[in-house]
Amino acid sequence: MSASQPSTQPAILGGCPVRPKGSPDWPLENLAVSEALQRCLADRSWGKYHGPNCKQFAERLAEYHDCEHIVLCSSGTAAIELALRGLKVGEGDEVILAAYDFKGNFQNVLTVGATPVLIDVDPDNWNMDANQLSDAITDRTKAIVVSHLHGGVVPMAEVIEVAQLHGLSVIEDACQIPGATVDGQKAGTWGDVGILSFGGSKLLTAGRGGTLFTNNAEIVQRARLFSHRGNESYPLSELQAAVLIPQLEQLDDANRHRSDNATRLCELLEVSNGVVPFRNPQTKRITKPGYFKFGCQYDARAFHGLSRVSFSEAMRAEGIALAPGFRSLHVIHSRQRFHKTGDLSNATDADQRVLTLHHPILLGDESDMHQFVEALDKIRRHATMIRRLTGIRSRRRSET
Repeated sequence: MSASQPSTQPAILGGCPVRPKGSPDWPLENLAVSEALQRCLADRSWGKYHGPNCKQFAERLAEYHDCEHIVLCSSGTAAIELALRGLKVGEGDEVILAAYDFKGNFQNVLTVGATPVLIDVDPDNWNMDANQLSDAITDRTKAIVVSHLHGGVVPMAEVIEVAQLHGLSVIEDACQIPGATVDGQKAGTWGDVGILSFGGSKLLTAGRGGTLFTNNAEIVQRARLFSHRGNESYPLSELQAAVLIPQLEQLDDANRHRSDNATRLCELLEVSNGVVPFRNPQTKRITKPGYFKFGCQYDARAFHGLSRVSFSEAMRAEGIALAPGFRSLHVIHSRQRFHKTGDLSNATDADQRVLTLHHPILLGDESDMHQFVEALDKIRRHATMIRRLTGIRSRRRSET
């Protein structure tokens, strides 16, 4: 059978997709979640301000993270803002962030009146480079926001060492990696405040929602004073908490499954080129990343110049939920809105080359990992034709 026949062509060129049913829809069917919803209907807690579910979920989170205080809220973004306010970050202060990060973190710093200070990222996993921290600190620096992204982790022991030396607060954004282990500790437990998100695509999902957790009662008191205005301004509902409780109970098993498949996929990609998985720094203690996204570094040269956007489009046509990552913060914001340290060359590289695989496929089996590589190789063989097709489409869109 020749390579030009439809059965071996990429789906974007009219061939049959590697995964005809596409990537699994998230959230997956979950009997325990269905039962929790039925209990909410039976006891009518779904419509209450103060039912049993939020209290129980907060207690489970506190036990899981071995921390004293949980503040449930409407999103991970709201949790970051509450953490900044709880740490008394405000006008005239500076907050250090990685130049490649979720833009909501940048905007939250501006919201409280502080100035983001951007530092570069590690060239191997495009997460914050802890070696850059010291050069970014000034007499106005108040806090560091550290995010673990796309299966990458930041060496938190190094971050905390710098922070303690200079008397800085640390917010650890673990929204993408609940349950992961970083340098021997649960993700989110290193800093003054840890953050989780329960957004619709996250590993723990309630459609929306988030939390901050801490051992510092003063931080919680300030956060609550800001958010309570006769009623809770950024609430997590009883119904949301109810569906999160069984997911938290299942989290460790699901994380192991995702991690095993991520390891298999890394091994398969070793014999390929052009799509390189994130590589985390070696640490003295155990690190087990989390995989809301499986991050890769894309090299268009290995695909005859096929752009990252076109490559992602072709992979999605094959039924693989692959997409470009975030835009780097220094690229999408006015230079007047932030300070920076160094030339941010690695973050510029990340802006142009990050690829992310959505996590549901990692809950499949080994054959699903082989399908990823099968689709990739299929696109590589026809990359020149795909580039021509997507180029024609782009020109037609620009003409209209």
